[in-house]
Amino acid sequence: MSETFAAVDLGSNSFHMVVARLEGGQVRIIDRLKDMVRIASGLDDTNNLTDEAVERALESLRQFGQRIREIPRTNVKAVGTNTLRTAHNGYDFIRRARVALGHNIHIISGQEEARLVFFGVAHSVYNHDDASLVIDIGGGSTELIIGKGFQPTVAESLYMGCVNVSRRFFPGGKITGRRMRDAVLFARTELESIEAGYRRIGWDTVLGSSGTIRAIADVAVAQGWSDGGVTRDAVDILRKRLIAAGHYDSLYLEGLMERRKPVFAGGVAILSAIIEALELEHIQISEGALREGILYELIGRYRNQDIRKTTVANIASRYGVDLEQTDKVAKTAENLFDQVHKRWHFDDTDRDTLLWSAQLHETGLAIAHAQYHRHGAYLLSNSDMPGFSRQEQQNLSLLVRAHRRKFPILEFDQAALDNRVKITRLAILLRLSCVMNRSRSYTAPPKIKATADKNSLKIKFPRDWLDNHALTRTDLDAEAVYLDAIEFTLKFG
Repeated sequence: MSETFAAVDLGSNSFHMVVARLEGGQVRIIDRLKDMVRIASGLDDTNNLTDEAVERALESLRQFGQRIREIPRTNVKAVGTNTLRTAHNGYDFIRRARVALGHNIHIISGQEEARLVFFGVAHSVYNHDDASLVIDIGGGSTELIIGKGFQPTVAESLYMGCVNVSRRFFPGGKITGRRMRDAVLFARTELESIEAGYRRIGWDTVLGSSGTIRAIADVAVAQGWSDGGVTRDAVDILRKRLIAAGHYDSLYLEGLMERRKPVFAGGVAILSAIIEALELEHIQISEGALREGILYELIGRYRNQDIRKTTVANIASRYGVDLEQTDKVAKTAENLFDQVHKRWHFDDTDRDTLLWSAQLHETGLAIAHAQYHRHGAYLLSNSDMPGFSRQEQQNLSLLVRAHRRKFPILEFDQAALDNRVKITRLAILLRLSCVMNRSRSYTAPPKIKATADKNSLKIKFPRDWLDNHALTRTDLDAEAVYLDAIEFTLKFG
């Protein structure tokens, strides 16, 4: 029996897709697609993607979508990186891109991008005993990670990439000594806050991933400046050759693809700065990158090895959450979910979101009891949460914010939600689960029957139970009033 998986990386310079088959416990890559969309160059002066850039990206995604049309949704993951994090109309683009690709697209944070890059590189090397420094120069950001095995020790994502640095320092493709010095100095400034710490931690090997470093290595080897990988001397020579050419149109280097030329100088400037800042002599080239990290994590989830579970457990531990109480809330929520999931069109992803929100709904108590739902929402919005996309993190934050008191209509209106109805319904289930466990009793809540309609929910309690639990009845009466404000009807008896 085999399963097919696909990982899609909507990078700032190129879109990548890798398709793999899991056979007998082994991962076999069966297809790769790449399209140099260069979406970062489509950001205008107001940080909005231009219509031309959007259409170019959508056409690429339609082609990707055709290739993976038959793969189950749960076996596909697509992520957007720096440009989509930056673009003011990024979420508008995501809505259209989801239709073009036929699958959801998740925007990930810079920290999450760095973690996935390291994960992808780690799967491409054989020596997991050495500490590795991984460098990934993308179109809009650069990730630097130190780690051992599959676990990063430190990870940073810096706002400098081959596209945005080329646009800023080499406009019109003109390359001069002064412009190159300014570009390298800019990159050194970005690196200044991390270089001492990274050198103090140290590493055994240096690995470069993705297109920029690979392109530089291809040129260095083709020109005879390196026997393999990238050396300090090769980058010095390359920088001088770029300046001598004066313009990327006049740049003729064996091993350099024509489509890479417009952003090549920016990439060389960034790598020069990294080599200087971290005192590097040689960089090996890794076959793994972000897309492989996405793929192997996706397959890990299929094997029930989901890092998000660990992340939720770590956050609960960090903030001293009462695990016995949150477990009771989660069990009640799951019971309600199982009874209404067909009527409300929930899936396994929604189940995970609900249960994780139940496990984390009291994190805000670590700050103060008053308004702890607001504190908890803030903590979840602003924490590094390995494995979670920005959308997933936002959903958890909203559910925690909405689990008690007045329903936060304004926050829901302000959020970029594609699944507003689902998140609202999950919030209702979480609220009711909290109400039914508010007494923090050692006894289990009663067995209830739930019947859902489009904008209503009816809960049937055992005979006489509510008469013997007047506080719960009062809480449910208050909850019915809160939900009436969002035009939802709660009935119970």
